[in-house]
Amino acid sequence: MAEPILEVLDLKVYFSVKKGIFSSTKSLVRAVDGVTFSMKEGDILTIVGESGCGKTTLGKAVAGLVKPSSGKILFYGKDIYSMDKKEYMNYRRNVQMIHQDPYASLNPVKTVYKILSTPLLRWGIVSGEEEARRRALDLLEIVGLTPPDYFINKYPHQLSGGQRQRLIVARAISVEPKIIVADEPITMIDVSLRLGILDLLLDLRKKMGLTVIFITHDFGAARYFSAKGGGDIAVMYLGKIVEKGPAESVIQEPLHPYTKTLIAAVPEPDPKYSRTKERIRLRSLDIPSPINPPPGCRFHTRCPLYMEVCSEREPPLVQLTNDREVSCFLYTEFSEKKA
Repeated sequence: MAEPILEVLDLKVYFSVKKGIFSSTKSLVRAVDGVTFSMKEGDILTIVGESGCGKTTLGKAVAGLVKPSSGKILFYGKDIYSMDKKEYMNYRRNVQMIHQDPYASLNPVKTVYKILSTPLLRWGIVSGEEEARRRALDLLEIVGLTPPDYFINKYPHQLSGGQRQRLIVARAISVEPKIIVADEPITMIDVSLRLGILDLLLDLRKKMGLTVIFITHDFGAARYFSAKGGGDIAVMYLGKIVEKGPAESVIQEPLHPYTKTLIAAVPEPDPKYSRTKERIRLRSLDIPSPINPPPGCRFHTRCPLYMEVCSEREPPLVQLTNDREVSCFLYTEFSEKKA
């Protein structure tokens, strides 16, 4: 068995916030609350969930941009927060993030050349300006910004949304990382351009041997990216992973009631099927606050299959088969009886 490149163990990220503008009392936002998973080199993990579930915070913690409150992040078996400065900087170089907003994540006063050459020179990947320019042109060619000479001296405001996102991808791969965290990379670009960005990431993953964490709220994008790349989908709800497994398996046979709800909410292109499609009626449409999550299973206040035990105990994330995990008493109780 190959050694995992990345292991996330019982990761928790809490933020302290004031209860009001004039209040000195503080509360904890449990953005990520006990997440565990591991990935081998070349793996794809797509994290799906509605806004506010903690998926972006999880991605930032993995990339070293947010320090966890507790838990561990292991890179080739070593805790990144027990590394010395040189090892930690090597980790930061090897984990690059593609941010959601292609307009806010580029410096507006820097040219494309400056944006790409800065990390190349910072990490000593090139030896001078001339080599940096050649490498920057190569990167633009790789991500489909052709002819590269046309783009090299432009500023971000002179590029379209799709072109900016390709530039961000070029910047991310410029330092030759091992892991890419792609946080909603297609949300803010035209629908007609989205498949192009997903295909680009899949192609780079294959050519460069990248390990990819893809974050999205769109099950269609999750299915396309993970299934095509042979990856897994992990479904998050209020800071926790509630279901995990191969993409097609999770989508075709969802286990957790929350996963079933998300998939049922995906619009159907066929009006006839859409009218006859079974609707899932939630107990409540209100999403609980991450500051004060409900006791027991966090989905129990909305779950149509609620049982009394759901509000009393928190269901563990159990492995039902070699590749399927779920956090629900519908399956946990069954697995306990089988054991």
